[in-house]
Amino acid sequence: MQQNVPDPGAAAAPAAHAIAASEPDGLSGGPLYWAVLSVGLTVMMTVLDSSIANVALPAIARDFGAQPAESIWIVNAYQLAIVVSLLPLASLGEIFGYRRIYQGGLAVFTLASLTCALSHDLVTLSFARTLQGFGAAGVMSVNGALLRFIYPHRLLGRGIGINAMVVSAASALGPSVASAILALGPWPWLFAVNIPVGIAAFLLARASLPGNPLADRKFDALSALLNAATFGLVISGVDVLTRTRSKLLGAMELAGGIVVGTLLVLREWPRPRPLVPIDLLRNRTFALSVATSIGSFAAQMLAFVSLPFHFENALGRSQVETGLLMTPWPVAVALTAPLAGWLADRMSTAVLCGAGLAAFAAGLVLLAVMGSDAASLDIGWRMALCGFGFGLFQAPNNRMMLTSAPRERAGAAGGMLATARLTGQTAGAVLTATFLGLMGARGETAALATGAVFALAAAGFSLLRLGGRGSETAIA
Repeated sequence: MQQNVPDPGAAAAPAAHAIAASEPDGLSGGPLYWAVLSVGLTVMMTVLDSSIANVALPAIARDFGAQPAESIWIVNAYQLAIVVSLLPLASLGEIFGYRRIYQGGLAVFTLASLTCALSHDLVTLSFARTLQGFGAAGVMSVNGALLRFIYPHRLLGRGIGINAMVVSAASALGPSVASAILALGPWPWLFAVNIPVGIAAFLLARASLPGNPLADRKFDALSALLNAATFGLVISGVDVLTRTRSKLLGAMELAGGIVVGTLLVLREWPRPRPLVPIDLLRNRTFALSVATSIGSFAAQMLAFVSLPFHFENALGRSQVETGLLMTPWPVAVALTAPLAGWLADRMSTAVLCGAGLAAFAAGLVLLAVMGSDAASLDIGWRMALCGFGFGLFQAPNNRMMLTSAPRERAGAAGGMLATARLTGQTAGAVLTATFLGLMGARGETAALATGAVFALAAAGFSLLRLGGRGSETAIA
């Protein structure tokens, strides 16, 4: 049964909620389907681009005569640009409209794809990938908020499930699509293919995406700079500490990021609608949803980074076999996500997420303890169990994170949703690199076991949403 309990933050802004209640409850009919197609096409393009760029790294490094460590910046520049700009762009979406930020992100992403395809050296390509990252952040920062205005409230869980299904399908298809394109032409084609898709998605977005009420405040440029410095210094510091011998430099960057982050929190704390959504984190349900997301995505990345090494080193599988063995996970997520979204509109999110994350943890433990003579079928069903559990968690948790915030703060909630995901993934990748660096082959099993602990912790955070006043909040 769908739960409708009072929002603990509603009393703080009664006028805003009165306005929100009078607004149309999502789209219907043809406009709904066109808007869903627009969002799905854009999400698939941005997710595919991340996957295919990873596959193309060896070919790009050879063409430019670059070392593998240098070519990593093609990926890092993209990810760093996304992380530092998500929350500022979400704030801009509340001020100028989610549709404008989304379309602007699409335009930047498409133009940057053209620049990537025409790049003749590593520096130019890395710069173009940075622009691509900013464009992708424009889409990701307001995607969740747009879903809240696209779908009627009774269908929001199903809509988020469809979105998760598209992400998982694109993740599963990414390596195969990249291999097919590289079999037909050189690596610039990987980026050039984004141009017609991006143009089509932009035109669809322009014609179909709904507007939203605009916030009556100015953009806080100083907080945006402090936010970028915080994430940039922390991520760079952790990267330097774990991957290089410049430990002092890494420690200084990390310490600098913590200091700047502290200044940012002190600046944002008293503000009623801060760029960093501290106001939303005071909502117990929202804060627990964020913690659940960070823990689960850290577990996911601990597994995703360590499993290819585990399959090849411990189990003696080839690269092709490893790619096939990784496939059941995203396929299971894609199949489960729509069902989970449908269930999220009808039953307790806390229980649904807790059950999914428990299954996810069980799958990780089973992968960690299996013998070196494990058959492909034994590996496959364990991977599918992880995907089933993760798929059961993702859409309901995203729905709860979005709907536990007031509607006029949907942009901040969507930006925080994406930030929590990337924070968890970054933490998981760093921990895996640390395990592999310190423990060698044993680090693969340690990473899987740690992932199970993170998944169980996330399940605990989810179940805590059952207790306390205002839990399981859902606002139209």
